[in-house]
Amino acid sequence: MAIARQTMTQTGQSGLLLLAAAMLVIPQAVGAEQSYSRGQNASPAFEGWEEDTDGSRYFLFGYFNRNWEEVLNVPVGPDNYFEPGEADQGQPTHFFPRRNRFVFRVPVPNDFREMDELVWTLTTKGKEEKAYATLRQDYFVDDLVKASEQGALGAGTSDSVMRGNTVPELRVEGDTHRTVRVGEPLTLVAWASDDGIPKPGKGGGSFPRATNSGTFSTARPEWTPPRQITVGSSVGLRLSWYVYRGTGQVTFDPLQAKVWEDTRDGANSPWANRWVTPPLPPNGRWEVQATFDTPGTYVLRCLASDGGVGTNEDRTITVTY
Repeated sequence: MAIARQTMTQTGQSGLLLLAAAMLVIPQAVGAEQSYSRGQNASPAFEGWEEDTDGSRYFLFGYFNRNWEEVLNVPVGPDNYFEPGEADQGQPTHFFPRRNRFVFRVPVPNDFREMDELVWTLTTKGKEEKAYATLRQDYFVDDLVKASEQGALGAGTSDSVMRGNTVPELRVEGDTHRTVRVGEPLTLVAWASDDGIPKPGKGGGSFPRATNSGTFSTARPEWTPPRQITVGSSVGLRLSWYVYRGTGQVTFDPLQAKVWEDTRDGANSPWANRWVTPPLPPNGRWEVQATFDTPGTYVLRCLASDGGVGTNEDRTITVTY
């Protein structure tokens, strides 16, 4: 720091100082990046509030797990609770890496005032963090805001086609509570359909490449940074099952696309550079087998999304020996 504050008058001296500073900074940056693979905590996030056509209002929440690899499990209780009111407001207990947006919503009580707050407290790795939900007007969100935040639109942009987008329709077969043995595949069947908006492709965060002429090309998008400050997601109807609550290992067959923002090249994630929304299954019928390696109670969530907005259904699974 002392070196950075000195005033240098000769070009050679300045260059040496910059080189020395770079040599000091690079190992620190690399070390910091490696440390994020695990060992970090997670923060709850208040995304805003929305209003349904019937006038019902909901608080929207997500979270940010600072790790790139480590999944955190925090049961509802002293380290994962809401107040005032019921501690369990349907929040996850299984926290995937990195940013997870608009994960769940909580009904706003009828007597809730603009100055009131609903607080989600989450403690991980010994660090307590809180998200404060309010009904302030500047926290109001609609489907266009969601689409922008999740990468289907550029930040602060609007689109006449996207304004007509509707949430996909989803129906999961079978009872809401199921029982299965450890190691026994459980078949899950879901039906999903969409209005075709947006069309399958890359959303607002597509990755252009600068050519010799200074224009942009998408021939090798993995070589260049995005055009915008927000993430970019592939768009078009997709469906994934994932663990919402539960601590054991669950294997899905076929492998499900990630529901968290893994932007690394080659990741099985809609936010990865070259991930392409797969073709729809015949008649809109998705069939998946889930196998559990540990007994316990799990909540599996089925998410149908078009890249901008989504809907979900849960199934509670009791796993026995």
